[in-house]
Amino acid sequence: MSHIWKPSVTVAAIIEQDGRFLLIEEETSEGLRLNQPAGHLDPHESLAEAVVREVLEETAHDFTPEALVGMYLSRFRSPRSGEDVTYLRFAFCGRLGVQHQRALDHGIVRVLWMTREEIAACPERHRSPLLLACVDDYLAGRRAALDLLHTHPSVFEGGV
Repeated sequence: MSHIWKPSVTVAAIIEQDGRFLLIEEETSEGLRLNQPAGHLDPHESLAEAVVREVLEETAHDFTPEALVGMYLSRFRSPRSGEDVTYLRFAFCGRLGVQHQRALDHGIVRVLWMTREEIAACPERHRSPLLLACVDDYLAGRRAALDLLHTHPSVFEGGV
């Protein structure tokens, strides 16, 4: 049987207000880490739907994606578990909406706002090596229209 390599598709939200970026602090197998609100693409959803869902689950806020900041490829090799995963990340920027009274996703310790300098000062706490790259691309003005992304209707077939 042949092995087919598949990267893990993730989404992330770059949310900035007054020079600070919305991050989450979460428990991971590597300890307490910082990241943008981010997570895996689930079956039967578009990339934009995934980032809206992830922001709600991890921050209890609505999110409206306005642009694609970038697409990123990275590899994670855990020194503890030996896990070896390649991630394909789609990072979106947009507007933060209403905050809801709901529990945050399992493992999320808190939501916090940090400046670019504060984020850069603690790379050992970053869950993803892409955290700062996404912030820097956002600050550089990198944006692509959301209509660049197309989700074929077959993705939604058999959905829940």
